[in-house]
Amino acid sequence: MKTAVYPGSFDPITNGHLDIIIRAANIFDRLVVAVLNNSSKTPLFTVEERVELIRDSIPKVPGCEIEVTSFDGLLADFAQSIGATTVIKGLRAVSDFEYEFQMALANRKINHRLDTAFLMTSERYMYLSSSLVRDLGRYGGDISDFVPLKIQKRVIDKLRK
Repeated sequence: MKTAVYPGSFDPITNGHLDIIIRAANIFDRLVVAVLNNSSKTPLFTVEERVELIRDSIPKVPGCEIEVTSFDGLLADFAQSIGATTVIKGLRAVSDFEYEFQMALANRKINHRLDTAFLMTSERYMYLSSSLVRDLGRYGGDISDFVPLKIQKRVIDKLRK
């Protein structure tokens, strides 16, 4: 069974993230969507809320077991602990590549069995980020095209508190 991990903060999950999840699930037998518990950031949603929002957003993809969990510490160590041999990273622009390339090399140095697969975002999501959703939603903007329909109300409610 080929296992991949798709790590991120997902604060909140966007349709761009969902696009990458579905496309990766069509490549691997098992995909673990891993929410990073990063103590240096102050997220809008707790780790538990982000895990729940993702679980409520992802569809079933035939032929792939999709799991959602959280982790802290090194991604390379987490990947090894779940039997993942590939890290999935979505790229929106060339500027994303430089940072992600460095991270891929570092992860490979720590865990020599770990590869990184870069998936280019769909063109309709090239500009989309969680921070854009947060900023737009805080000021009353329409985020309906940016986050999964099933979680829109929860995201809006949280942003407007």
